[in-house]
Amino acid sequence: MFEQAPKLIDPKIDAVYSNRLSSPQQLNEALLSAFLKWQDDDSVRKTHLFDGRYENIYLNESHIPELASLVETATKSAEAILQTQGLRAGYWFNYMPPGATTTLHTHDDDDELLSGVYYVHAPENSGKLIIHNKTQGQTTGKIEITAEAGKFVFFKPDAPHEVGKNLSAEHRLSIGMNFGKPAAT
Repeated sequence: MFEQAPKLIDPKIDAVYSNRLSSPQQLNEALLSAFLKWQDDDSVRKTHLFDGRYENIYLNESHIPELASLVETATKSAEAILQTQGLRAGYWFNYMPPGATTTLHTHDDDDELLSGVYYVHAPENSGKLIIHNKTQGQTTGKIEITAEAGKFVFFKPDAPHEVGKNLSAEHRLSIGMNFGKPAAT
């Protein structure tokens, strides 16, 4: 399913990994089509309203059955990176119109062990993921990652990150993810 195992992107930046699906086109077309169908449904939960758009749109496998295999694949990559088993995944869609950005933030609110993003539709110049390296409370560098359909990027949840302005004429669709330990039963 992957072109390669998760690999470290830049050894100077702490723990940023990437890999790609080997044939993402059919999956991405199904994800985009179903997202467009369901995004405005009244039953869909949305959070983080900034500049008139919700940054987090929560669709699940009942809306988009293809999500199950994507989340399973992402979870296996997270487990390989963290060298652990039994992770649980939380995820949301981010639909960025032309001109939109996502401001600097982290994902270390709860018990996240790893965060990530998967690009469903990423037109050229639709905004780079910018991950800031933070060592002992100091920002010591950053890496800018070009969004590409079919690409996963994984990073530490406490890494400050943002998304540059979508300079394309199209919306960009990505799926943000957090991975944590399984819930206690």
